[in-house]
Amino acid sequence: MPRFLCSLIALLIAALAWPASASQRAISFDDHAIPDSGAVALVVKKGLPALGDYATLDTASDGALTRAAKTAGFSGELGSVLNLPGVGGYEQVLLIGIGDQPLSTRVLEDVGGLVGQAAVNSAAPRIELLWPDASIPAAGAHLALGAALGGYRFDQYRTPKPDAPVLGEGEIVIRVADPRGSRTAWENDWQHVAEGVRFARDLSSEPGNAVYPEIFVERARAAFAGVANVQIEVLDEIQLASLGMRSLLAVGAGSQRPPRLFVARYRGAGNDEAPFAFVGKGITFDTGGISLKDNENMWRMKYDMSGAGSSVGALLALAKRQAKVNVVAVAALAENMPSGSASRPGDVVRTASGKTFEIMSTDAEGRMVLVDALWFVQERDRPRAIIDIATLTGSQVTAVGDEYAGLFARDETLASLLIDAGVASGEELWRLPLHDSYAKDLESPIADLRHSSGNRKAGAGVGAYFIGSWVAPEVPWAHLDIASMAWRDDPALPTVPVGASGFGVRLFDRLVRDHLEPK
Repeated sequence: MPRFLCSLIALLIAALAWPASASQRAISFDDHAIPDSGAVALVVKKGLPALGDYATLDTASDGALTRAAKTAGFSGELGSVLNLPGVGGYEQVLLIGIGDQPLSTRVLEDVGGLVGQAAVNSAAPRIELLWPDASIPAAGAHLALGAALGGYRFDQYRTPKPDAPVLGEGEIVIRVADPRGSRTAWENDWQHVAEGVRFARDLSSEPGNAVYPEIFVERARAAFAGVANVQIEVLDEIQLASLGMRSLLAVGAGSQRPPRLFVARYRGAGNDEAPFAFVGKGITFDTGGISLKDNENMWRMKYDMSGAGSSVGALLALAKRQAKVNVVAVAALAENMPSGSASRPGDVVRTASGKTFEIMSTDAEGRMVLVDALWFVQERDRPRAIIDIATLTGSQVTAVGDEYAGLFARDETLASLLIDAGVASGEELWRLPLHDSYAKDLESPIADLRHSSGNRKAGAGVGAYFIGSWVAPEVPWAHLDIASMAWRDDPALPTVPVGASGFGVRLFDRLVRDHLEPK
């Protein structure tokens, strides 16, 4: 069967089988008040001091809250949760520990996230989150962001069990001192960040037979429908070939599903200002190609397009909240499969820039799609700075675990801004070296470069150095290796349930919000 016909049939099947998004509780805002019944969530400081809403509800229940908490060993430690059904006339009381930390937007988002996670498994149709403190402006919007992120679930392919209780549906009512200001900040700003994260998580969660390059493009087009100041460009395999993007094409050569380059350009600061560029690795499924991976955990390689999902999701959030900045997001999309037409170790590839490299392992494919995408965005958009983001190496996981993504940068200012944005967003980075000695590791006897060193030394750094070889020295550039952060294993974090994390969307939003937008 001709390749184009295979692709057309696959697109039609995917369109017919495209599942509806999982339901998520609606979020609304109201004045701070303590309801007489129902399901409520409230914060408790370390040591269970008799303060605020906790003291009021404890007194109303004749001390039942404190007795239940102490019996359960709950003391209000930061991030702890106690779920109490049927206490003091309430159907459900959620106690959220905030320890003795000073209040911040990060604390608010974590509180909301813990309530959102608990709400997923609650049959209560309405959960009221109480926040009496008015020291942080629009506090309810940050609680709502956390609730939306923590309450995320991906269950499109699960068949409901007959007569099973309905869980996780209804609404979360956030009761704060300034409901109007919180609602405005949520609707005009922070809910769009949540939507960008959800977009990235959904795509990373989808199986490889549901999302591949063409479907990624269709999902992205649908997400941007009607969004102002956004232009979309998509290059198919014929256009990629005409531009000499043989590195991207080489990765997808073994698949019946051809590569794509998806580009979204958002102009929020006029046409005269050069954009910032987010470039994401978009391997919609990675078998390793001819250098076939071991089967253990290969199923997870559906998330190997997380960098692309987060780059596009971040631009979606920025455009919807009408950020005053120009940004271009590039998704380098391919499926890495073994077949008679697949690339081989030892092949030499000429990239769009004219530079050549020798393939050492077809399982080091992420850097192959990125280098053509980086060349493209430099040539077409002349960006002020470039950040690429990729689930690139296992070495990054070994180096810093699942607490940080790896940051590699040649520009000190850009590195500093990214680290600050990571702290503010909760998507933290740890800087790793780009040593000049890595050039020696990439020498090839027959091409300009080898695309990996062929040994296990400094794998994340060598990969970053290879990618940076395609970025002009004068362009501020950073590489984010998010291999350990794109998929969350148990235990969940308050705003990151187990599964696809959407890492990078909040980071990029904070970078723009705190450092790039005019104040």
